[in-house]
Amino acid sequence: MMLCRATNVARATGRRTFADGPLLKTMLYDLHVERGGKMVPFAGYELPVQYAGAGVLKEHTHCRAPGKASVFDVGHMGQIKWTGADRAAFLEKCVVGDIKGLGAGEGRLSLLTNESGGILDDTVITNAGDYIYMVVNGACKVTDMAHLEKMMAENSDMDVQMNYLGDDATLVALQGDGAKTALQPLLPDGFDMERFAFMTGVDTTVGGMECRVTRCGYTGEDGFEIGVTHTKDAVAVAELLLSNENVEPCGLGARDSLRLEAGLCLYGNDLDDTVNPVEGTLLWTIGPKDTRRRTEQGFPGASNMLTAEGKPKKFGRKRVGFMGHTKPARPGADIYSADGTTKVGTVTSGTVSPCLNAPIAMGYVETALGKNGTELTVDIRGKKIPTKVAKMPFVEPNYWRVPE
Repeated sequence: MMLCRATNVARATGRRTFADGPLLKTMLYDLHVERGGKMVPFAGYELPVQYAGAGVLKEHTHCRAPGKASVFDVGHMGQIKWTGADRAAFLEKCVVGDIKGLGAGEGRLSLLTNESGGILDDTVITNAGDYIYMVVNGACKVTDMAHLEKMMAENSDMDVQMNYLGDDATLVALQGDGAKTALQPLLPDGFDMERFAFMTGVDTTVGGMECRVTRCGYTGEDGFEIGVTHTKDAVAVAELLLSNENVEPCGLGARDSLRLEAGLCLYGNDLDDTVNPVEGTLLWTIGPKDTRRRTEQGFPGASNMLTAEGKPKKFGRKRVGFMGHTKPARPGADIYSADGTTKVGTVTSGTVSPCLNAPIAMGYVETALGKNGTELTVDIRGKKIPTKVAKMPFVEPNYWRVPE
């Protein structure tokens, strides 16, 4: 009996790949242009890298400033609703995390993996009560949907339905210390913002418009991702947020420097299908030692990265942070031993941190050299510059903690 079913999938998997054809526009495209957004290609869409009169540095520091908040267009990302009695069990065949154990409203970051354990995408999954809500990366959503359809076909006896929201919904992020203050008056009377925990979500309204609000983000700050149920409301929601004097729009440039300061990965740079969660220093997404997912396993590639007892296997490289180099190290820069004679790794992300006023980077090195403080060198324009393995996040996170 075929119980698995996918709906609205054609719009994700039937259209062109992002490598060809015209760029797509999010529902906020006109708003970006009106506000002076410099539009660039990203994940198959035209999105603002920065705004006139501001720029990456000002946008970055605004998001980090006390009492301030920033609006990001993340409408290129994919949203999926999962229903059916076996929805959690099915997803545990696809991702590494504990989905069955999520309480109502609870969410977690997880990883889609292939049979060798390589990471296909990182995703936030939330138990929304009568359905499971999943957000995937914009650059990966076409291949993610094809992969998930394949997994459904292989598990056709399970009662699970996938509804890709496609163009029927969009996503807007509000990030920063002032995000809660800016959003509170737009929520229904009596909404308890103080008890609304980080990595939880709820179906509610924003300015009277139907939305799914999740307290999470990609900056290291407190914040929210707002799934606008009807695309016709997307501009109105964004304009309501931006009407607050402490809220400004923020582009891709600052989004990247913010997430790197927070030690967060960018799929395609820091993670890909050749990297498994152990190499990527993401074992925590599977669960702590002796927890169910570590011992039962059952997700793709589990036996390639974990022993039968759930202990991580040894690999030759690991993801780390770098600091101490005096010039910016960009993606692709080679990491060498301290004496500069032996290549030992590669930079996958790098920038100058606006908060630290110093270069920071992320990448992979040989596991034996991955301890914080290890002295290395990085090749920057043909010159070996001293650097050190550094603890991440580089900047202390400001995620919301529910008061005791």
